[in-house]
Amino acid sequence: MKKKKNLLDANGYRKFGMRDKIAYAAGDFGCNMSFALKGTVQTFWLVYMMMETGLLSLLLLAVQIWDAVNDPLIGTLIDNDKRNYKLGKFRTYILIGACGLLVAGAAVFLPFPNASVLTKAILFVVGYIIWDACYTIANVPYGSMLSLISEDNAERAQLSTWRSVGSMVGGMIPGIILPMLIWQKVTYDGTTNFLDKIEIPEGFTKEQFLTNPLTGKEYEIGEAVLSPATGEQVEILLGERVFFAALIMGVLGFIAFMFMIKNTTIRVNENAVKVNEGEKFNIFKAFGNFLKNRPAVGATLAAMGMFLGMQSATTASTIMFATYFGQARLSGLVMIIGFLPMFLFMPFIKKIVNKFGKKEASVAGTIVSMIGAAIMFVFPLIPDKNTALLVYIASLVIFGIGMGVYTCVSWALMGDAIDYNEWKTGRREEGTVYSLHSFFRKLAQGVGPSAVLLLMGYLGYKSSLGTIGQSAATAYNMCWLVAGLYALSAVLMFIGIALIYNLDKKTLATMQEELAARKAAEAPIEEAAAVEAIEEAPAEEATVEEAPAEEAPVEEAPAEEAPVEEAPVEEAPVEEAPVEEAPVEEAPVEEAPVEEAPVEEAPVEEAPVEEAPVEEAPVEETPAE
Repeated sequence: MKKKKNLLDANGYRKFGMRDKIAYAAGDFGCNMSFALKGTVQTFWLVYMMMETGLLSLLLLAVQIWDAVNDPLIGTLIDNDKRNYKLGKFRTYILIGACGLLVAGAAVFLPFPNASVLTKAILFVVGYIIWDACYTIANVPYGSMLSLISEDNAERAQLSTWRSVGSMVGGMIPGIILPMLIWQKVTYDGTTNFLDKIEIPEGFTKEQFLTNPLTGKEYEIGEAVLSPATGEQVEILLGERVFFAALIMGVLGFIAFMFMIKNTTIRVNENAVKVNEGEKFNIFKAFGNFLKNRPAVGATLAAMGMFLGMQSATTASTIMFATYFGQARLSGLVMIIGFLPMFLFMPFIKKIVNKFGKKEASVAGTIVSMIGAAIMFVFPLIPDKNTALLVYIASLVIFGIGMGVYTCVSWALMGDAIDYNEWKTGRREEGTVYSLHSFFRKLAQGVGPSAVLLLMGYLGYKSSLGTIGQSAATAYNMCWLVAGLYALSAVLMFIGIALIYNLDKKTLATMQEELAARKAAEAPIEEAAAVEAIEEAPAEEATVEEAPAEEAPVEEAPAEEAPVEEAPVEEAPVEEAPVEEAPVEEAPVEEAPVEEAPVEEAPVEEAPVEEAPVEEAPVEETPAE
C-alpha cells in the first residue's frame, strides 16, 4: 500500500513521468503519419496528376483558408462541450479524428492522372477537405492537452520536447522511406512509357529523349535514361504507390493515437477548458483577444515563419533534387540528415530551460539558423554538383542546430501563452487560443506553398513537362528559391521569439507564482462552500424532525393550556416524577424562565422549556425516559 501511495501526487493522480512523455510523443507521431503527407500533396498533384502551378496554387490556398477557419470553430465546439465522456472530452475528440484518419489520408491521393481538369479539381478539393477535417478534430484537442497533463513549467517543457520527438520520428519515417518508394529512376526497357504522359518541351524532339546525350546513340535495354536538358538521370513519380502508402500511414497513426489515449493522465480539470458560459462564439472578438496575447502572437509568428519558409520549400526542394541533382529518391534522407542535430538538445532541454529560459535559448537558436540560411546561398554558385550538394547539407545541419532548441520548446511556448491568457484575463480558453494558433499555422501552410507554386511557375517550371522535360535554367532557379525560403523562415522565427514573445525567464516565474497564489486563494473558498453545502443538508433534516414536535403541543393541547390547566411552570416536569429529578437531568426549573424567557413566551417564540423534549421526545414522555 505504501508503494502505491508513493506513485500518486498530492491530488491523487498518477505522478507525472516517462509514461506521460512517451504517450504524448506517440500522439504527435500519429498526427505526423498524416501531416507528413502534406509535403507530398503538392508534388503528387504537380508531377503525377500534372496540374498546372497556377490552378494548384489557387485550389491549395482555398482549402487551406477553409481549414484555417475551421480550426477555431472546432476549438470552440470543444470548449463549449459540457458532456461527460468516459475517456474525457479531449481524448474522445482525438479518438473520433483518429478513426477518420484511418482512410482520409488516402482520399487526397486518388490516382487518376488522365481525368479532366474539372474532375481533378473536384477530387482535390473534396479529398483534401475530408482529410483535413479529420486531422483538425484530432490535432486541436491533442495540442490543448499539453496544459492539462501538467501545470508544472519544467514538466511542460519536457512534454513539448517529447512532442517534438514524436513529431520528428513521425516525420523521419515517411520522410526517408516515402521518397524511396514513390520515386523511380528510369532505365530504358524498350518502350516509351516514361514519355507518354508528358509534353515534349520546345526545342526538343521525342527522339532526343530516346538518345543518350553523352554518346549520341540510342539507349540500350537497361541503360539509364538521361534528360537531354540537364544531363541527369530521369526520375518519375509512381502515383499508385502514394495512395497505398497513405493508407498504411493511416493505420500506423491510429495505433499511435490509441497508445496515447490509453496512457495519458489529465491532471487539470477539463471543465476549466471552455469559453464563457452564455457567450456565443464571436470570431472577431476571439481574434481581438488573441492579438492582445503577445506570447501567443510571437509563438504563432515563429511557427508561421517555419511554414512560410522551411516547410513551404519542401516541394521546391523535391523538384530541385529531381531536376538539378537527379536524386529525388534521396531528397527526404538529405533533409533528415540536416535536422538530426535537433536530437542533440533533447536530453539536455530541461537543464537548458531551467538555466536560461525557453525564450532566451530559442532566440540564440534562431540566430544560428540565420547563419545556416546565409551559407545556403553559396551552394548554387558551386559548379560541381557533388560539392554543391555537400555544402547544401552542411548549411542544413547548421540551420538544424539552431532549430533544435526552438523545436524542443515550441509547444511549451504555447502552453505558457495559454497561462498568460489566464493571468491577464482570468480565462484559460485552451481550445480557443490553441485553435487560433493552429488557424494561423494552417493559413501559413496554405499561403506558403501556394506562393511557392506561383514562384516555381514564374521561374520556369511547367507541370506538363513533368520532371523529365524541365530546362537546366529552371532546375538552377529551384536552388535559389530553396535557399531564399530557408532564409525567410529563420528571419521570421527570430522576429516572433526575440521581438514579440515577452515571457522571458523572470516574467514567466512571476506569472507562475501569481497564478499559483490565485488558485491557492480560491481553493479555501470553494472548500468552504462545499462544507457549507454538506452542513446545510443535515440541518434541513433536523428541521423536518423537529416539525412534528412543535405541532404536537398545538394539535394535542394548546400552548396556553399546558402551563395553565395542567400545572404551574415550576410543577410542569413534576407530573410523573419528583421536581428534584428534573433539574438533575436537564436544568433547574426556576432558571429556565429567568435566563431564557417567560413561561408564556416559551412555546410561542423560542420555547426554551420545551427544547429538551423536542430533541428527544414529546413533553409528557420526558420524565418517563
